[in-house]
Amino acid sequence: MSGRKKQDGQRLQWHPAFGAALRITFAEEIERKELELQEEYLLSKKPPQIDVLIIKKRKDALIRKTIGRIFRRHNIVEYKAPDDNLSVNDFYKVYGYACFYQSNTNRIREIEPTEITITFVCNRYPREMVKHLKEVRGMRAEQHYKGIYYLKGDAVPMQLLITHELTQEENYWLQNLRTNLKAGEEISSLITRYEPYRDSKDYAAVMDLITRANWKEMEVEEEMCDALRELFADELEREKEKGIRLAKLVFRLSSEGKTEEEIAGECGMSAEQVREILE
Repeated sequence: MSGRKKQDGQRLQWHPAFGAALRITFAEEIERKELELQEEYLLSKKPPQIDVLIIKKRKDALIRKTIGRIFRRHNIVEYKAPDDNLSVNDFYKVYGYACFYQSNTNRIREIEPTEITITFVCNRYPREMVKHLKEVRGMRAEQHYKGIYYLKGDAVPMQLLITHELTQEENYWLQNLRTNLKAGEEISSLITRYEPYRDSKDYAAVMDLITRANWKEMEVEEEMCDALRELFADELEREKEKGIRLAKLVFRLSSEGKTEEEIAGECGMSAEQVREILE
């Protein structure tokens, strides 16, 4: 559940963007009316907490998107950032969340156990986890759609989404929550798709995260494309100002006799980054 560290040592916050990308994916009117999406749903007053809880308002509501075909009334989603792995422990943690979610009610079977599903979302296929489920729990992973694997053999319906394998047609923004976008056609297409929705908070949240996660490639594209430069003018200016402020702080701490390691600790960056600035 951690995020990749980018830009001045800051940790990227993938989960809000993932929630926004889900809302975009289910944005069609027929599905928007049928689904209620709650981010970081608290299982109790203190952690643990579910990454995303999706509730179908009507039991018989038809969800057309392939990632939602498995959904029942209560749908628990566990999301892993692009550089995180989905482990055996993660499986049992989320399975435990589902059990606790079902039981943490005022009435017995207020939430029917048969109305709960679990969705695991990650960028890399979790071979060790799938192998464990097969050998220990007698479960198997069956691919039903591109990038969508149903985990069969348990009473709780479960699916595994591999984001980079998902179809662009239905899951464009989920698929692009990654750190390896390429300058050129890939990023140009991203910008083209984003421009009509620049005033949308969800699209802005997703685009902001993608930009930060792929900053070097975005800078290359920015040099090539006037439209991109205009689109990210404010972002580029903020990053420039942030870099100047950070460099000033590094030089001040160095003049006070602080070591590179001490400066790195105070500035939230690596000692190597400190050396690059001082050189």
